[in-house]
Amino acid sequence: MSNFQLSSVSFSSSILPSAVDDNSDTKLDVIRNTMNFSASIWGDQFLTFEEPDDLEMEKKVVEVLKEEVRKELVIKGSSNESLQHMKLIELIDVVQRLGVAYHFEEEIEEALKHIYVTYGEKWVDLNNLHNLSLWFRLLRQQGFNVSSGIFKYHMCEKGNFKESLCEDAQGLLALYEASYMRVEGEKVLDDALEFTKTHLAIIAKDPSCDSLLRAQIQEALKQPLRKRLPRLEAVRYIPIYQQDVSHNEVLLKLAKSDFNVLQSMHKEELSQICKWWKDLDMQKKLPYVRDRLIEGYFWILGVYFEPQHSHTRIFLMKTSMWLIVLDDTYDNYGTYEELKIFTDAVQRWSMSCLDLLPEYMKLIFQELLNHHQEMEESLEKEGKTYQIHYVIEMAKEVLENNLVEAKWLKEGYMPTLEEYMSVSMKTCTYGLMIARSFVGRVDNMVTEDTFKWVATYPPIVKAACLVLRLMDDITTHKEEQERGHVASSIECYQKETGASEKEACEFISNMVEDAWKVINRESLRPTDIPFPLLPSTINFARACDVIYKVNDSYTHARKEMINHIKSLLVHPLAI
Repeated sequence: MSNFQLSSVSFSSSILPSAVDDNSDTKLDVIRNTMNFSASIWGDQFLTFEEPDDLEMEKKVVEVLKEEVRKELVIKGSSNESLQHMKLIELIDVVQRLGVAYHFEEEIEEALKHIYVTYGEKWVDLNNLHNLSLWFRLLRQQGFNVSSGIFKYHMCEKGNFKESLCEDAQGLLALYEASYMRVEGEKVLDDALEFTKTHLAIIAKDPSCDSLLRAQIQEALKQPLRKRLPRLEAVRYIPIYQQDVSHNEVLLKLAKSDFNVLQSMHKEELSQICKWWKDLDMQKKLPYVRDRLIEGYFWILGVYFEPQHSHTRIFLMKTSMWLIVLDDTYDNYGTYEELKIFTDAVQRWSMSCLDLLPEYMKLIFQELLNHHQEMEESLEKEGKTYQIHYVIEMAKEVLENNLVEAKWLKEGYMPTLEEYMSVSMKTCTYGLMIARSFVGRVDNMVTEDTFKWVATYPPIVKAACLVLRLMDDITTHKEEQERGHVASSIECYQKETGASEKEACEFISNMVEDAWKVINRESLRPTDIPFPLLPSTINFARACDVIYKVNDSYTHARKEMINHIKSLLVHPLAI
């Protein structure tokens, strides 16, 4: 049974409005084509929080284990320097995949910088495809622009990858992961990706292959490391690492204990946010709005999971819920006339506009202003109130473009793909969310120039916006067209080119892959903003690859999304 239904509803309650006829003072009931979204599947499950009895003890264990691991990440003098460096690279890879790299950012930066300076463009062991690929991927991830030309060593005279590589499953898997660090024009990595995908798919079905390796290959083909959310990768990789006979017991215990400590922190945060949302009583006051608080927190947790970002994470989470309220109001409920009044009020950003709004919009507008006022007051002590100015201006820009889409829908206008992308780059809200992800950060890397940079929608921000908009379109366009929605990129491309729906989806999917190449290029040093500020932007794109990979898992959480949420917010790891 579908978890939504189309309905034409006449509202005349005191909460949901009647429209005002422009030519008279008479109020008329409005017929609205709206979607009734299903209720949250989580109920009040996360409303209360009880601190685990052993939490303080586990925190102390983490502190002790951290220092033990830290010693292993320091470069030491050695007669066999290249061997030591390779072991260090392997350790860094494991530390990152276990989700504890945030404890050792300085050590990892120093180690990889030293390795980059030592070997430059050429790793010492070109014969070992696994080691070469791992070296390349880790340095590219850290922003060091090593050349993909090194992989030509594994190609034949005709320019194809050697068929003998098919006997090296571990090497193929490492090359596959490395190829996702490609930028525009890197044919050798484009070829590497096609070559490894083809042969890994064969190995993944081979019963003679080691079962653990086969499972890892299947997971990688489903989603490469570059597109995985760090927190999800940690909970996935910890049991795999545990099965490795050569695993580091101290590191494994750190990963498990740290995961549980952070999970408690996240559950406490979520409890606070659930109480805030419940007090607003949106389901009663604005029943057309999606109640997806838990799915929203999962999304934000994908962007920032580290403890030092708690303040920013809560602000970002509350912001995301208000953006959903606005999105559903513009897309799913408000009339064009009401939306125009609301958009004008937001441009003025003054409580004096409240009386001009329809009754149901007063709640939205008032809480929107209150939310930003609270954040501004907390930033005032730190001399950072300028941050709120920038995000408010970007919010105004988002709603101006939302109104353009509402006008298109009202007039039945089919935009060109270029027109659509220009407007939806703003209405997808990722630019605004990326700006807000810098608000209230505790480090000193964020400056006013950071916000000026985001506000211009530079290439990496545009690419992240594009990933969200297009992946969302691919999975939701049919449902949205059924309920009467502005044309998506799929319909725009079909109208322009005469392509079939399948062809349009393939074209749009290729645009997503091209956007990832831009993200990779813009993550290479020198970067426009401090390198440590980029991961949150990349994580916004990664979140889309989880939420919109197969369907709209935000609006309609199915088994996989439910399992993701439970793994991060319900089930602690057994130590």
